[in-house]
Amino acid sequence: MSVLKKSYHWQLFIDSDTGIRCRVYDVVIPSDLKESELESYLDDIYHEYSSEKYPKVIKLS
Repeated sequence: MSVLKKSYHWQLFIDSDTGIRCRVYDVVIPSDLKESELESYLDDIYHEYSSEKYPKVIKLS
Protein backbone atom coordinates (compact mmCIF):
# COMPACT_ATOMS: atom_id res chain seq x y z
CA MET A 1 0.00 0.00 0.00
CA SER A 2 1.03 3.59 -0.44
CA VAL A 3 -0.19 6.91 0.88
CA LEU A 4 0.02 10.26 -0.89
CA LYS A 5 -1.03 13.70 0.22
CA LYS A 6 -2.73 15.64 -2.53
CA SER A 7 -4.33 19.06 -2.04
CA TYR A 8 -4.30 18.70 1.76
CA HIS A 9 -5.98 15.27 1.61
CA TRP A 10 -4.40 11.88 2.23
CA GLN A 11 -5.05 9.22 -0.41
CA LEU A 12 -4.52 5.50 0.21
CA PHE A 13 -3.66 3.09 -2.62
CA ILE A 14 -3.11 -0.63 -3.07
CA ASP A 15 -0.02 -1.14 -5.21
CA SER A 16 0.47 -4.15 -7.48
CA ASP A 17 3.69 -5.84 -8.55
CA THR A 18 3.09 -4.50 -12.06
CA GLY A 19 3.05 -0.86 -10.92
CA ILE A 20 -0.71 -0.43 -11.15
CA ARG A 21 -2.34 1.49 -8.30
CA CYS A 22 -5.90 1.13 -7.08
CA ARG A 23 -7.34 3.84 -4.84
CA VAL A 24 -8.85 2.72 -1.52
CA TYR A 25 -11.99 4.72 -0.85
CA ASP A 26 -13.37 2.91 2.19
CA VAL A 27 -10.53 4.07 4.47
CA VAL A 28 -10.54 7.78 5.24
CA ILE A 29 -7.38 9.32 6.61
CA PRO A 30 -8.03 12.61 8.44
CA SER A 31 -6.46 15.49 6.53
CA ASP A 32 -4.97 16.96 9.71
CA LEU A 33 -3.10 13.72 10.48
CA LYS A 34 0.66 14.24 10.41
CA GLU A 35 2.87 12.03 8.27
CA SER A 36 4.56 10.75 11.44
CA GLU A 37 1.16 9.47 12.65
CA LEU A 38 0.23 7.51 9.51
CA GLU A 39 1.94 4.28 10.51
CA SER A 40 0.11 4.07 13.83
CA TYR A 41 -3.23 5.16 12.32
CA LEU A 42 -3.12 2.55 9.55
CA ASP A 43 -1.92 -0.11 11.98
CA ASP A 44 -5.03 0.55 14.11
CA ILE A 45 -7.28 0.20 11.06
CA TYR A 46 -5.62 -2.91 9.60
CA HIS A 47 -4.72 -4.78 12.81
CA GLU A 48 -7.23 -7.55 12.08
CA TYR A 49 -5.22 -8.44 8.96
CA SER A 50 -2.01 -8.94 10.91
CA SER A 51 -0.29 -12.30 11.02
CA GLU A 52 2.77 -13.83 12.60
CA LYS A 53 4.73 -12.95 9.45
CA TYR A 54 3.27 -9.41 9.24
CA PRO A 55 2.40 -8.33 12.79
CA LYS A 56 1.96 -4.60 12.11
CA VAL A 57 1.96 -1.80 9.54
CA ILE A 58 5.41 -0.35 8.94
CA LYS A 59 6.77 2.44 6.79
CA LEU A 60 9.03 1.07 4.05
CA SER A 61 10.59 4.23 2.69
